[in-house]
Amino acid sequence: MYYSDELIEEVRSKNDIVDVISGYVRLQKKGRDYFGLCPFHNEKSPSFSVSRGKQMYYCFGCGAGGNVFTFLMEYENYSFSEALKFLADRAGVELPAQEYSKEAKERADTKAILLEINKAAAQYYYVQLKNSQGAQAFSYLKNRELSDDTIKAFGLGYSNKYSDDLYQYLRSKGYQADMIAKAGLISVDERQGAYDKFWNRVMFPIMDVNSRVIGFGGRVMGDGKPKYLNSPETMIFDKSRNLYGLHRARSSKKPYFLLCEGYMDVISLHQAGFTNAVASLGTALTPGHASLIKRYVQEVYLTYDSDEAGTRAALRAVPILKEVGITAKIIRMEPYKDPDEFIKNLGADAFEERIHKARNGFMFSLEVLEKNYDMNSPEGKTDFMRETARRLTEFDEEIERNNYIEAVASAYHVGFEDLRKLVSKTAVRAGQAKPAERPKTANGRMKGKEDGMVKSQKILLTWLIEDEAIFRQIEQYITPADFSGDLYRTVAELLYDQYEAGDVNPAKIMNHFSDEEEHREVASLFHTKIRELTTVREQEKALMETVIRVKNHSIEEATKNLESTDMKGLQRLMNAKRELQDLQKLHISIN
Repeated sequence: MYYSDELIEEVRSKNDIVDVISGYVRLQKKGRDYFGLCPFHNEKSPSFSVSRGKQMYYCFGCGAGGNVFTFLMEYENYSFSEALKFLADRAGVELPAQEYSKEAKERADTKAILLEINKAAAQYYYVQLKNSQGAQAFSYLKNRELSDDTIKAFGLGYSNKYSDDLYQYLRSKGYQADMIAKAGLISVDERQGAYDKFWNRVMFPIMDVNSRVIGFGGRVMGDGKPKYLNSPETMIFDKSRNLYGLHRARSSKKPYFLLCEGYMDVISLHQAGFTNAVASLGTALTPGHASLIKRYVQEVYLTYDSDEAGTRAALRAVPILKEVGITAKIIRMEPYKDPDEFIKNLGADAFEERIHKARNGFMFSLEVLEKNYDMNSPEGKTDFMRETARRLTEFDEEIERNNYIEAVASAYHVGFEDLRKLVSKTAVRAGQAKPAERPKTANGRMKGKEDGMVKSQKILLTWLIEDEAIFRQIEQYITPADFSGDLYRTVAELLYDQYEAGDVNPAKIMNHFSDEEEHREVASLFHTKIRELTTVREQEKALMETVIRVKNHSIEEATKNLESTDMKGLQRLMNAKRELQDLQKLHISIN
């Protein structure tokens, strides 16, 4: 739903960022700002700063930053609308009623009812586990060495042996049969009528990132088939876009996830202190899972079963994760089958050691590949290296490909140049694009120049937001149009407008953006590290150089894009160049 800028700003201004973040992070005041340990990455020294003046936060360690909306979007995984509603409720601001089309309202109402039904079912299953009929299931969980706290934390339960037990309970609560069926909790046929999907099973509630029950997994007690049964996909449950344990793992400070195959593996790891463990929901890892994981971490440790099926699953997962930019490593459980068995037999310290010894996903795939070749014969090793070269051609970036060529050459005792030539030949023979050549010096300089320009613009925006006196000295020389890129130019326009209105407010500028990545980037514009300069004169000189660099780049870009027939544009450029000459004579004072 659309909310006005005025309403968004009212909600933001009534939620002091220090007060909100203090509910999540222990903050200590140092000078004008507050500091604490960053909740978005693991650190020992506080680099997470919160500014009451700017109403923004920024971590100088991992780059997380933004205003009070951004914080909730990152920490609680809220959408912008959900963060707005949370803060509106907190501040007592009434949001206008959301208007739906008839179809949209029916869909929203159905989703709300399904979530209610699943929550009621989870509560019912939990109660049954503690009753006499759940004794076998409770004993099973205790034999798996789960504590009462763990059972409660994951909401584990039991579905009774009677085939319509849950159905009758939900009907007594007023829920209609068609809605219970849409929740995937019952089946209906002409002969038997309605009967429960799950019975005589240990129940694992499956929750979304906001801890709402969206489905269930059930492990049968006895010899029934199938051994494990999951809810069917419903309006609120998509197996390929949810992960078991994510609602807890997303709050872990670890910079990686432990990706498991089974629910018990996740629960055992969490109980042992590895609260960053998740698992796919009875399916192989999908691109949807990988995209979901990418929202939280850049690295994944695969803790799949050590048998042949687990190995195949790990090898399938590595390229799926790589496709979205996630680095994958493999943890092997030998001599045990899975993380659950490993933890029970060797403990948490030994598992931590396995994490430190995890194998790179690509190198692990080569170890598995070796088994298909006679590595003791010249022919076998040559064929192995040819297949390895083919796989190395799949790395698009030259620097990454060369790093892997170097690693493979070292591991298999072959010359780096020999292997690099084989990779190039393999790419050409396969009809692939010629491997990327080293960039020419001129291009390399140009890239460096562009990167340097981005940094210069960030530094300039940081200076402008920090000191109005600096802004007043350069506003006639530097305009928002001098900033390249839509994001930087928009931020500059908003900042200049605020100065003109006499109300400079960085957090308000962020209201203009609703995307989480944009929030992070904008926050960095106002917190760019400026290299330490000991004297005021050095600072003034550096600022002057930055201003001239930004202005000169703006003129160069305008010159390249100028049409030969644009006489007015040409006149503007000539005036801009004269202004640049005047600017070079200017002295900018820093108080």
